[in-house]
Amino acid sequence: MTTLRRSLALVAATMIPHAGTLLAAEDAASDVTVARDLTAVIALQGLPCGQVVSATQQGEDDYVASCQDGNRYRVFVNAEGRVVVEKLD
Repeated sequence: MTTLRRSLALVAATMIPHAGTLLAAEDAASDVTVARDLTAVIALQGLPCGQVVSATQQGEDDYVASCQDGNRYRVFVNAEGRVVVEKLD
């Protein structure tokens, strides 16, 4: 094994235990951004929500958002490229 390969193997071995932590941090930041964006979209539609507390992705550009006030909405982009917010029961 060459020195370069040995060095790369050592770097990979030391980074692997931290990869999950880094990915988890990125996922958490992404979740916060999605919740903030969904909160803004729902508010711009004039619908009650307060703040999105959780969001589940149903597909590309398609989410179910649960709000602080108990309301739930499906937020998606339709075939015409418009953002649609539908209240769920």
